[in-house]
Amino acid sequence: MLTIYFAAAALSPSITSASKAVKYSVSSYGAKPDDKTDSTNAFLTAWNKACSSPSPSTVYVPAGRFYLKNVAFQGPCKTKSIMFRIDGTLVAPSDYSVIAKVGNWILFRHVNGVIVSGGTLDGQGASLWSCHINKMIFVCCQNLEFSNSQNVQINGLTSVNSQLFHIVINGCQNVKVKGVKVTAAGHSPNTDGIHVQSSAGVTILNSRIGTGDDCISIGPGTTNLWIENIACGPGHGISIGSLGKQLHEAGVQNVTVKTVTFTGTQNGLRIKSWGRPSTGFARGILFQHAVMNNVQNPIVIDQNYCPGQKGCPGQASGVKVSDVTYQDVHGSSRTEVAVKFACSKSNPCTGIRLDGVKLTYENQAADSSCQNADGTASGVVQPSSCL
Repeated sequence: MLTIYFAAAALSPSITSASKAVKYSVSSYGAKPDDKTDSTNAFLTAWNKACSSPSPSTVYVPAGRFYLKNVAFQGPCKTKSIMFRIDGTLVAPSDYSVIAKVGNWILFRHVNGVIVSGGTLDGQGASLWSCHINKMIFVCCQNLEFSNSQNVQINGLTSVNSQLFHIVINGCQNVKVKGVKVTAAGHSPNTDGIHVQSSAGVTILNSRIGTGDDCISIGPGTTNLWIENIACGPGHGISIGSLGKQLHEAGVQNVTVKTVTFTGTQNGLRIKSWGRPSTGFARGILFQHAVMNNVQNPIVIDQNYCPGQKGCPGQASGVKVSDVTYQDVHGSSRTEVAVKFACSKSNPCTGIRLDGVKLTYENQAADSSCQNADGTASGVVQPSSCL
């Protein structure tokens, strides 16, 4: 597995007797922890050395603040064991135009067996958020993306103030994200904490996420996703979607979300799709053991998503939502309607199951609303089921 390691002291390439991993310190190639010297080439040199080694390798980054422009760590590599360990902070340019229109700040592409461990990514996105809010510009970068990769781990990473999404898993297999912390202002637009799409076998565990958008968003083509022990807030909740933007689109299936807490979020557990034709679907979804603390929309399926009412008014969503279970969901709603299923009139939701749901509004029983939804309720269900 390929590891990039950020630690407190600079190391020359060496092999330790314990791990047999060759270590490459970015400081050995000119990286400066002074928050201003461009260290991009030094990081790339350390990566290329590790990637070309046939032995397990470590890219080592010492403590301090390292200024980086856009950087792409490209595979495939000779070794299938690289660690990228960060004990310091990687800092993006404060002027968003320096890395604009590229799409990613830090990108790993076509890698196998990479571990990113520790450290902080500071996207310095505040100046760009202001432009978004004022609708002046829409170019920005994601803090970290893994693309078309496999056997990846992200452990103990902190991501702050990303310009766009914080962590993206795209076109990957067998990815484990554990113990990450994601932070951005509640008003920051499009700063999803973790976004997964076109990927299989992804696990997200033991993480705290607070952003201005979805804590975790799940896009088309995601299968066999496991999410557990997540604290979400502020933000827009955990969302499957939006789905159905394209006419021909891969579906989402076999998703488990369990032991999650939402605090002051716009949504809790959400599925959303565009209100227009599509071959997409969402099925085999389990939401289990969720706590809602003053959440605006604790449980919601919205199949009428149409931003700006452009490209879809008057149309029905083609996305088929089926086999969705909500089990042991309790807490408080900030609005009277705590459970809302607004499903497609042409593809009604089927197989919706409520089991042990108890949601209140101002210490009273909340309400539920159903459109084109069919399913069952068991155990204590409050508000009363409208299925």
